[in-house]
Amino acid sequence: MIYAQRVSPAELASASDELMAVVADLPPGFRLLADLSQVEFMDPECTTEMGRTMELLDQHGVSLIVRVIPDPAKDIGLNILTIFHYLHQPRIITCQNLPEALRQLSLWP
Repeated sequence: MIYAQRVSPAELASASDELMAVVADLPPGFRLLADLSQVEFMDPECTTEMGRTMELLDQHGVSLIVRVIPDPAKDIGLNILTIFHYLHQPRIITCQNLPEALRQLSLWP
């Protein structure tokens, strides 16, 4: 999942059907890369839709989430949302750049 520029709740909601179709085909234990490195601004109202996304991922068995957030000031409270929306408590790693995240996923030397 890649988020970029100015992210609005409407944009997140409009992608939810596509996300549902993708995760329906993934086996339990899948890993997720969430790249927020290109986000300029995320509307605080996005937290509702982000929570729904987290619950969907949790229901389909995500086991590892690697987040790329180079600027901690642009984190909209994902750690707090995680507590309430991931009942199965997947492992979560936050990285400052994409190469670091890819190494965590064993996709980069």
